[in-house]
Amino acid sequence: VQLVESGGGLVQAGGSLRLSCAASGSTFSSHVMSWHRQAPGKQRELVATITSGGGSTNYADSVKGRFTISRDDAKNMMYLQMNRLRPKDTAVYYCKAVYAWNTYWGQGTQVTVSS
Repeated sequence: VQLVESGGGLVQAGGSLRLSCAASGSTFSSHVMSWHRQAPGKQRELVATITSGGGSTNYADSVKGRFTISRDDAKNMMYLQMNRLRPKDTAVYYCKAVYAWNTYWGQGTQVTVSS
């Protein structure tokens, strides 16, 4: 599985962005997908997770109520809708796919929120 993120950019505080993660491979629907982020000088942290089939989602407390994770298995795509962005949301955002014993990461997309 290859993952490619897009949709990052510069936005003012309070604004919105929608990140996309495009996946290759025919088993995408079987993968548990997640978004992670890493700010400068900090460890990578989990932002949101969506199960295979999209039946369950989980969010970090810091983004609950502002971010929404979703997936479209027919298109091999995963999304992260980010609303009411804050400067602390500034980071490189990565998508991750897990299936059986395999873990895959994308290259990341930069999100910068100005105050």
